[in-house]
Amino acid sequence: MNPFRPAGRASVERTPIRAELPTAKTSGSTATLRLYDPIDSWGEWWGVSAKEFTRVLDELPDDITEIRLLINSPGGEVFEGIAIMNALRAHPAKITAVVEGIAASSASFIAAAADELVMMQNSQLYIHNAWAIVLGDAADMRDVADELETSFDRNIASVYASKSGDSVEHWLAEMDKDRFLTAEEAVAEKLADRIEGVGDAEAAKAKFDLSVFARSDGRRAAARADSKTPGSSEPGNPRETEKLNMSDTFLASVRDRLGVTDAEAPEETVLAALDEALTEQVDPTDAAPAASLPEGTIVVDKTAHEKLVNDAAAGRRAMDAIDKQRRDGLIAAALADGRITADSQASWRAQLDTNEDGIAPILASLPKNTAVAVEEIGHSDSGVLSAEDAAYTAIFPTPKEA
Repeated sequence: MNPFRPAGRASVERTPIRAELPTAKTSGSTATLRLYDPIDSWGEWWGVSAKEFTRVLDELPDDITEIRLLINSPGGEVFEGIAIMNALRAHPAKITAVVEGIAASSASFIAAAADELVMMQNSQLYIHNAWAIVLGDAADMRDVADELETSFDRNIASVYASKSGDSVEHWLAEMDKDRFLTAEEAVAEKLADRIEGVGDAEAAKAKFDLSVFARSDGRRAAARADSKTPGSSEPGNPRETEKLNMSDTFLASVRDRLGVTDAEAPEETVLAALDEALTEQVDPTDAAPAASLPEGTIVVDKTAHEKLVNDAAAGRRAMDAIDKQRRDGLIAAALADGRITADSQASWRAQLDTNEDGIAPILASLPKNTAVAVEEIGHSDSGVLSAEDAAYTAIFPTPKEA
């Protein structure tokens, strides 16, 4: 029976290959839903529809604070998956998706959109480009192909990008590979938050001295040992597991290091004392150690540093003004000496800005009064004779009387 169907529907014989979804299980403030079938708008025999899923979601008690969505689904229709995803997003409870087998296709982005995505050991995600079945002519085929790439694929990739922090383009490239991701790869790609069910069967032994956390009376440890352990989040009888006992030597060693004076204290008391010690080992009030500075580094007061920066900037401006005045003086002197022309002074001035040490000696070496005549080059003692005086002198060599 598909429990997402409305109550009261007549039971009929169906093919054994059909949707088989349990109703929501609640325990305390946690509800468990299973998505173990294809995601299909027809629902009922064919899979789970968004309408069926949201009906069960709406019937959850108001005091539910966490929903554990257990997934083993091949996926299905894109918009049915988007509707389920957004219904979970809108629910006020924390959504924890747990992939127990595979979350493929639309089931993968439902899982990625959860507040937390947990991969069970050996589970997988499967991502791919959107598919479509089309009836029509060539133009219809091209339109649908363009729509798949520009709308559907980018829409799906944006869910993965939002979860992982990578770009939409990155996930479009990954989807194009029809990629299966192992639990480890899903965590590495930042789609999943953690893997559950991984660890050694034998507990690792701590390699540090626990005596610093010792409590001589062990009273608080005993009180913690008497507290009840929370039950499973799923209703029903929990599966019984074989209890593993500590060796007497190991138990005695831990008891001594914790300072539990009762030599007959049971494992529960010792473990409670250990939990308490580990909880208290980090004191948030402890001041963080000062970071060591590398050689040649000093710490300067902020206001002192700002004053140094401002003074350095003022000094730089003063030096720039002095340099400008000196270079302008070199150009003015070269013009006054006739070493350069007015037309070339801008070029010489620009060269001084880039290479004063090289250009200043060149300016000084240019000969004076050559580019522009600024001094008298020569003169005549007797002056210039008129034509009349020249003729008279030729006839009468003696000076002409005035």
